[in-house]
Amino acid sequence: MSTRLRVTAAQRRARMLRRHLLTDADRADDALEVARAVVALHATCPPTVFMSVWARTTGFVPDDLQALLYESRSLVKQLAMRRTVFVVDRATLADAVSAVGPRVAASERTNMLRDLRRSPDFDDPEGWIDTARSAVVAELSDGTLASSSELRKRLPQLDGVIVAGPLDTWGGSSPMGPRVLNMMSAAGDIVRGPNTAGWHVSRPRWSSMSRWLGTELVLADPEAGHRAMVERWLRSFGPGTETDIVWWLGSTKKAVRTALAQLDAVEVDIEVDTDRFEPGYLLPDDLEPVEPVPPTGAVLPELDPTTMGWKERGWYLGAHGAEMFDRNGNGGQSIWWDGRIVGGWFFRPDGSIGLHPLEKLPRAATKDLSARADALADWLGEVRPKPGYPAPFMAEHRLVMNEKK
Repeated sequence: MSTRLRVTAAQRRARMLRRHLLTDADRADDALEVARAVVALHATCPPTVFMSVWARTTGFVPDDLQALLYESRSLVKQLAMRRTVFVVDRATLADAVSAVGPRVAASERTNMLRDLRRSPDFDDPEGWIDTARSAVVAELSDGTLASSSELRKRLPQLDGVIVAGPLDTWGGSSPMGPRVLNMMSAAGDIVRGPNTAGWHVSRPRWSSMSRWLGTELVLADPEAGHRAMVERWLRSFGPGTETDIVWWLGSTKKAVRTALAQLDAVEVDIEVDTDRFEPGYLLPDDLEPVEPVPPTGAVLPELDPTTMGWKERGWYLGAHGAEMFDRNGNGGQSIWWDGRIVGGWFFRPDGSIGLHPLEKLPRAATKDLSARADALADWLGEVRPKPGYPAPFMAEHRLVMNEKK
C-alpha cells in the first residue's frame, strides 16, 4: 500500500528559495526572467517592483526594467488577481486577464453601480458607465496616451462625481472616472502606459491595450485561463493548498478545483506550520525533492511576491505575522534567513537601513543581512521610498521617512 508524498517545510523553503531566485547562485539575468520566475511582480507600490528585481539580479538598474516596461513592452502592468496591480510578461498577461479579468471587471462595475445608485445625480447608472467606457475607447483608439486627469478634462462623459456624507464633517466627493479606468483595465481594454514620474512614483498615462501591445490581446475562456495560471503558480510556488491558490488568484474554489483536475495535479501532504500537515498539490512532473539550500539571507520590499505568495504562511512566517502583516494581510518590508521571515528593515534618518529582527539570529545571519541592507541602501542612493503599507513593527521606530525625489 502506497503512502502519500509528504513535503516538509524545509523542502518547501528550498523550492521557494531556488525558484524565486533568492540564492546568490540562482540570480536572474534581467527583470523579465524575475517576473516569469514569480509569475507576477506586485506593483501596487511602485518601488516594490524595482526592489524585488534588485533582490534577485546582479547589476540591475531601474532603467533596465523601465526599458522592458515602456520600450520593448515585454512586461506590462495589469490589474489582475485580487484587484491588485502586477507586472507580468505578455503570455501571463493574456492568461491572467482570461482567468480573472471578467471577475475583477464585474466586481468593479458592481461597486460603481452601488455608489452611483445612491447618488441623486445619476438617473441611469448603467448607461453612465457604458457611455463613459465608450468615450474612453474612442479617445484612445488612435494611439493617444492620456493620464486619468487628462481624460476627465477631455471627456465630459467620464467626469462624474459622487458625494458621500456631509461635506462639512466626514463626507467628501469622489470622482468616478478613475474607477471606470480600473474596470476597463481589468477587462483588458486599456493598459497603464508610460510613466511620467520617477521610477519610484506611479503617474501613468493610459493607452488602448491593442495599441500598446501592437496587436490584439488574444484571450481564452476563463476555464483555460485558470488552468494556465494555476499551472504557473504550482510551478513557481508549489506545493500549496487549495486555500493558497484560491486566495492568490482571488478566484473561486470551483474554478481552482477544475483547474487542478485538468492538470492532473497530485495531492500530497505538505507542512503548513510546525509539525502540522495538510493536503496540498504538486504538478505530476514535479514530485522529486530539490537539493537543500545553504542558509542565505534576503532583504525584500513590502508586498514582495514571495512574501505574498501563500495564504497559509506558518511554514515561512512562524509567529511573526502580527508584526509583519497589517490587518488587511499586506506584508511589510522583510528580512529573510534560511527561507524564513525573521524580521523587517527600516530607514534610519541618515538614509542607511537598519534591521529589526524578531528573533535571535545567528551571527552569520546578522552579518549577511547587514551586508545586503547596506547594498540596498547604496543602490537606492538618494531615493528613500516611503512604505505604502508599513508593517506593524515600523511603529516602534517613529521615523520620518520622506521620499527624496
